[in-house]
Amino acid sequence: MCYNVTMSIIQKLKTTAPEKTPEAEFQARDDVILALDIGTEFVKVLLAKQGKNNKLSVIGVGKARQRGANMYAGAIADIGAVTDVCEEALNEAEKMAKVRAKLAVVGIAGELIKGNTSTVHYRRKNGNKPLSEAEMNLIIRRVQEKAGEQARREVALETNNPDVEVRLINSAIVSLTIDGYKISNPIGFKGTDLTIQFYTAYAPLVHISAIEKVCAELSLDLLAVAVEPFAVCRACLGDNPDSSLSTIVMDIGGGTTDIAVVDDGGVEGTKMFSIGGRSFTHQIETTLGVDFDTAEDLKVNPEKADEKTAEKLAKAIEKNLIVWTSGVELALSDFPMLDVLPNKVLLCGGGAGLMELQEELATADWYKNLPFARRPVIHLVEATDIPGIKNETEATLDHSFITAFGLLRVALDTLDGNPEGQTFREKLSKLLEN
Repeated sequence: MCYNVTMSIIQKLKTTAPEKTPEAEFQARDDVILALDIGTEFVKVLLAKQGKNNKLSVIGVGKARQRGANMYAGAIADIGAVTDVCEEALNEAEKMAKVRAKLAVVGIAGELIKGNTSTVHYRRKNGNKPLSEAEMNLIIRRVQEKAGEQARREVALETNNPDVEVRLINSAIVSLTIDGYKISNPIGFKGTDLTIQFYTAYAPLVHISAIEKVCAELSLDLLAVAVEPFAVCRACLGDNPDSSLSTIVMDIGGGTTDIAVVDDGGVEGTKMFSIGGRSFTHQIETTLGVDFDTAEDLKVNPEKADEKTAEKLAKAIEKNLIVWTSGVELALSDFPMLDVLPNKVLLCGGGAGLMELQEELATADWYKNLPFARRPVIHLVEATDIPGIKNETEATLDHSFITAFGLLRVALDTLDGNPEGQTFREKLSKLLEN
């Protein structure tokens, strides 16, 4: 239905109707993606415009602080309160970009996220028959079912809830071999023994439902939910499908530390534990007898402390570092599939900015009981280290925004829907996502 409105009526409406805010006039664009990193301390938003050759340009940045009880162990605890904080960060990003995004990718973290790499040995009945895509699809479905049941049992045990439901979040192919011969595309190969390594990550349905509710309240279409350390790995790998990157990624947030191991371009697995930057703040709060905000300020700005306070501050941080590094050792010891761990460690997340933490990893002996060939090299990841994503705003995007960069890369992976142009590995990865 169309309406013809005279200029006089338009003028009258202008004088009587409430003036629209600039944000209300922003148009939603199909070529703009939203990365929503819902952290324990902050919500971070990146709006990015898609370009040619899978390149992205960041055109909007938003950041808003969480309230104390909004999150618990990396998961949403108060949907309404988290939605309000997300809206604050989203409005800031949209005001900067002067556009809105329809599609969003949201990160998920926490100890109940189960990311593991499974090795599946499949003996074919007829080794002289070329392997078909239909046969591979059948194998993948079986792997998904097996990994999902394992994740459900683990979460049920940890939550003491035998009826817990889990959902597949991320998956990727690590390696494929036929009769001991490593290949990138098995279709058409003959052979009897097929060995596939799959990375799969599952999350409790209650966590996913909370994220879906937040997106619905914000009028966003949820494109994908990504396990945060997996997303960071995708950011570091970039748009090179043949990358041979081998590294350990540590995403240190406010409530959790998320660890991922990448070997020869494939994600071997992800582990998480509930010690992050906030635990250091609580330790300072207890040791110095100050409130949380003062403790946080002293942690970030230790130069503000007098000599006596500085000594207590250092001891509080050192005490918490012992517990944190124990968590790192325990998480990395749970990668039995690798004979040797990668000797490069990439740090990101807000908690990674703590200098004492970086020094501990770089100089202490925490690595000696783990299968490292030599002392690992520690590198704090910055936005300029991420391939294929350019910051076109005047905002400074440091190590705390790397997870959001990774979510943008996951969005591109999900949107890349040209089946004829996909490699076999990409096709299988698509299947694994569904």
